Amino acid sequence: MNAVILAGGLGTRLRPYTLFLPKPMLPLGDKPVLEHIIDWLKDYDISDFVISVGYLRRIVEDYFRDGDELGVRIKYAKSDKPLGTAGQLKQAENYLDERYICIYGDSIYDFNLKSAISFHKKRGAIATIVLMNYKTHLKYGFIDLNKNGSVSEWREKPEVSGLINVGCYVMEKEFLKYIPKRKMFGMNTAFRNALQAGELICGFPTKGTITDIGDKKSYTTAHEAYLNKIGKIL
Repeated sequence: MNAVILAGGLGTRLRPYTLFLPKPMLPLGDKPVLEHIIDWLKDYDISDFVISVGYLRRIVEDYFRDGDELGVRIKYAKSDKPLGTAGQLKQAENYLDERYICIYGDSIYDFNLKSAISFHKKRGAIATIVLMNYKTHLKYGFIDLNKNGSVSEWREKPEVSGLINVGCYVMEKEFLKYIPKRKMFGMNTAFRNALQAGELICGFPTKGTITDIGDKKSYTTAHEAYLNKIGKIL
């Protein structure tokens, strides 16, 4: 299998950090986030990569080149305009095998990818979404009303939980037909198109961790956590 890493976003929520560096190239410890992702995928014997690049793409290409220094093979799917997550994936179409991993380039992952691939194969799905449980307390209290307008319950900052998409998919190449070429297109819309066409989409709940660097707060938290982890190892 090969893997496509979506690394072409503008990173607007991380400005000013991303004025001169694309988001996947932000440092986490001694190497960029994108290198952490490649190293993790290598642990599952994935050695062929397509990096979908756009914004400040030369920085990514100059750093990784053909992947030889990391012991992998890297090709680049290039775009000169923002395309959204699914649009970035479509750019990589000519480089992809019949089955591949699609993964976002702005998170660090730690879960059993081998189990997700095995699950996908057994189900015969066109795409499988890796899911993790997430819990959070809402910022506000909820007030429940009876039909006559009287208050029945006050739920102060209730906890909500559910399965979330972590931005990693096992896909068949056929899925790409639900994404138009060179058009801004979100992954959620691509999945809706496939579901409406009657395709089998599966979700794979897994235990593990995902470290998101989507905004300045989460990036700072991730960087501190990584440094603490390194400190414990040393």
